[in-house]
Amino acid sequence: MWKLTRPDNQHDKLVRDNPLDLEDHQLVRIELVREDQRQVWVLTKRGHGEAKKLLEPKGIRVSALREKKYDPVTGKLLGASYDDHAAAVTSTAAELHRAGIGHRLGFQTEIGHRLGNGYVQRADLVVRAPEAGVPVLLLEIDRRSEDTHELVAKLRRYWEWGRLLPKDATKRTVDLVRSRPDAIEHVDHEKRLWRRVYPPTGREGLVPVAFVFAGTTEAKVDNTVAVLEEAGRRYWAPRRYDTLYPKAVTARDYRQAVPVVVTTLEQLQEHGADAAVWRRLGRTRDQTLTDALDNPDGHALYRDQEARADAADQQRRAAQREAERPVCKRCGRKFTDERWEEITVHRTAVRAGEKSVCGPCRADDVAREEAAAEAARIEAAAPPEPEDDPGPDRGRGWFRRRA
Repeated sequence: MWKLTRPDNQHDKLVRDNPLDLEDHQLVRIELVREDQRQVWVLTKRGHGEAKKLLEPKGIRVSALREKKYDPVTGKLLGASYDDHAAAVTSTAAELHRAGIGHRLGFQTEIGHRLGNGYVQRADLVVRAPEAGVPVLLLEIDRRSEDTHELVAKLRRYWEWGRLLPKDATKRTVDLVRSRPDAIEHVDHEKRLWRRVYPPTGREGLVPVAFVFAGTTEAKVDNTVAVLEEAGRRYWAPRRYDTLYPKAVTARDYRQAVPVVVTTLEQLQEHGADAAVWRRLGRTRDQTLTDALDNPDGHALYRDQEARADAADQQRRAAQREAERPVCKRCGRKFTDERWEEITVHRTAVRAGEKSVCGPCRADDVAREEAAAEAARIEAAAPPEPEDDPGPDRGRGWFRRRA
């Protein structure tokens, strides 16, 4: 509570005085004193009612009332088994807030996400910190009290929840999704249920999930992360883009994946939540939270690689076309695009003339043919020249008389 409410204070006296004052007004009570002598405080019924009036108009959800439970034999007040877990959740929120990730009213606990079968997957902590580059982050705090495969099942349920449609989805969209199992991947995120609940993440993919491990060994954390990576690959791993240039495009498609980061509460407390203590599943080194959530090999790289590959392909095609361009057998000049098309397209090839000559040479041939045709036309139109006239018949003895 000290780090969450008064992160700039050098000591916790003011924070300790506040619960004591609230206890005097019967608004809070001590439920448990831990082994390290830290006290776990909870709201009384009266305090729970006051908190609901104070916070709910601002959209802050208040957790369920913690009723007092007593041992039936000794009459001793009992604490619930998840007090250590609740303390770890609060400590995680405090470390995030101390690092400037999330305002103290930007944290919510036990937020339910209802699946299509009616099952409700509750996030231990939801953080909204757009000013820190984290519009929304769902956190699961694990003290290694759960089986590792249950963590994989949680990841699967978050992935399934991110693929649901809202109740008021159009009939066309519903029919599309029902047509085949992967049809939801062709529905924009803006039309899905999760965008009605949370703001856009500013990155590709679904709502990011963080697993924070507390009170366990480094070896157990490594083993758990290895199982998460292997068994949950379908839910967190990006895919290859369907592109015409598979060799040139190395970017990955994160649009249908759940970004998953992991860390430990001990690392957050030692180095701070803004340090390089977060590891993204599929990566080998620790990063800051925003760097871990970013996708440097995602859609931005895909657009750049696709554009460069397309430009290179166009250049290659242009060079290949130039190498295949016909050369005039008469003058040695290359064919123009118009002449090349004229001799190859069926509707123009029949009157393209000799296909081995270029456009200018073909024009010369046409000019000669037209000149010859014009000369023939003129010759055919001219009247015939008269023959020599022998004159009128002068009788048989005319030549002898002339002689």
